[in-house]
Amino acid sequence: MPASSEHRPTASGELTAPAGELELCYETFGVPEAAPLLLVMGLASQMILWDDEFCELLAARGFWVIRFDNRDVGRSTIMRGTRIPRRWQLLTRSASGAAYSLDEMAADTVGLLDHLGIGAAHVVGASMGGMIAQLIAINHPDRVLSLVSIMSTTGDRRVGRPDRRVALWMLRKPRGDREGYIAEQVDTYRAIGSQGFEFEEEYKRERAGRCFDRGIHPAGSVRQMAAIGVAPDRTPLLGRVRVPTTVIHGDVDPLVNVSGGRATAQAIPGAKLLIIAGMGHDLPRELWSQIIDAIVQNTGG
Repeated sequence: MPASSEHRPTASGELTAPAGELELCYETFGVPEAAPLLLVMGLASQMILWDDEFCELLAARGFWVIRFDNRDVGRSTIMRGTRIPRRWQLLTRSASGAAYSLDEMAADTVGLLDHLGIGAAHVVGASMGGMIAQLIAINHPDRVLSLVSIMSTTGDRRVGRPDRRVALWMLRKPRGDREGYIAEQVDTYRAIGSQGFEFEEEYKRERAGRCFDRGIHPAGSVRQMAAIGVAPDRTPLLGRVRVPTTVIHGDVDPLVNVSGGRATAQAIPGAKLLIIAGMGHDLPRELWSQIIDAIVQNTGG
């Protein structure tokens, strides 16, 4: 698919795919004949946090873009009936609190690729999605054409550590009403987001409202958090990754310190490291062009 500067919406609308015993809600942009590019979102984050326009811009650069809700978020399978970690289990990273692993979440994505008939895809992950993307490359190397890990880390507890105040904020009990949820989302982005870029509060409020309407599952978010907490250090295994890799991180990320990005790039042979000044733990619109260029270049495009 040739690159185009004209914005022509190509979204498929929301669809459902089987992934093992689960179902994943997904959406595609572009045409299936283009190179597949899978976007993996982070903790408690629905697929629509990969903004529609961001996905369309990638599609215009020659990709069939796939975004999806991870298990336990949005409109994918919610793991009702499985254990809900207690606060002490999260704080101590107790394996007794984890209902599933990041490896299983990586396997979910492979199930989505199977459903779509995709042998291998370019994989881009943000935050927890970066951890999952790394594990796809580690556990399923034949399914990955290239890897981009954004604002993520290796699992080594010595790097990528959050600011203490931000970490405590993420452990709060969320409000259950729509307006309260929207207000908390805005407050979260003020705490973890990029500095020096337009905040776009009204857009964030509108997007948070869409997330609420699609379905909010606090217990699922806690289960995802437990999966992150019990995940082992991936550093030795990242040394096996042989696909083109770019690591993107902000230099003022308060949720995953930039040391996590540096360690990821150091662990993967030949990986490129892009540190963006002023970027926190989000994807501000003003940085889309730079981030998309890095993704495209990493694919060899």
